Amino acid sequence: MRLLRTPEDRFENLPDFDVPQRYAEIDTPEAGVVRVGYVEAGPADGPVVLLLHGEPTWSFLYRKMLPVLADAGIRAIAPDLVGFGRSDKPADVADHSYAAHVEWMRAFAFDALDLRDVTLVGQDWGGLIGLRLVAEHPERFAGVVPANTGLPTGDEGMPDVWWKFHDAVENAQVLDVARFVQSGCRTELGQAERDAYDAPFPNEMYKAGPRAMPGLVPTTPDDPATEANRAARATLGKLRVPMVVAFSDGDPITAGMRPVLERLPGAEGREHPVITGAGHFLQEDNPEALAEAVKTLVHP
Repeated sequence: MRLLRTPEDRFENLPDFDVPQRYAEIDTPEAGVVRVGYVEAGPADGPVVLLLHGEPTWSFLYRKMLPVLADAGIRAIAPDLVGFGRSDKPADVADHSYAAHVEWMRAFAFDALDLRDVTLVGQDWGGLIGLRLVAEHPERFAGVVPANTGLPTGDEGMPDVWWKFHDAVENAQVLDVARFVQSGCRTELGQAERDAYDAPFPNEMYKAGPRAMPGLVPTTPDDPATEANRAARATLGKLRVPMVVAFSDGDPITAGMRPVLERLPGAEGREHPVITGAGHFLQEDNPEALAEAVKTLVHP
């Protein structure tokens, strides 16, 4: 597996993201040592919140939530998925699989950082990966905040709007990452924010991760990830890890998963906020409300 690493000067002068950059190394059977970039805010001894982003963003997405959580005494950690942000980037689409991304984040969170009593915040692919981690390693988790995400198995159809996104990524000769992020926001991004979302990808060679992810979502019952996701759903159906479901009011892609998650045992008897005025990327549109939902679960 060939790995690419985005030059550091691509990340200069990022708006509202003056957070010290950190790196962790994980051992992988596919590529040896892979470097994972992450940011951290808040007290080192505070309760841990793991903020996982999705497609095609990176930890920059959480820049407005990090200081709010830190001020609440929370140790907030936002890694970049492998292939995104400052993390190393496998150069071929075929290098990416659902199982590999789950394992890469497991190795980051548990092997490299040895995180325990974690509250997961997972949006988009951050939930597809994070919910698997919760189901497969429940002893490591204290809470879960799924936000505009789910755990698809291919047994249910995906909405038409998702297929349009899938096809647009698949057919794009030049993948305009910033445009895709903007299309999932109600907020109008400024040029500096758009540049920040483009920053990890100097050219098309670096975009195997964003190109791969739509094709890794299980859409048929015989998908390679279906069995593991079915097992994870079954486990989550028995777990009582506290869960607050925090979906936006404007995301047709994931809206159908909200009631499924609210029926899980860990979600029973809890208030599940609707994040108003927000699209798919609710961290951009209403970060304060999402941060408040996280604080409510961490500090009941």
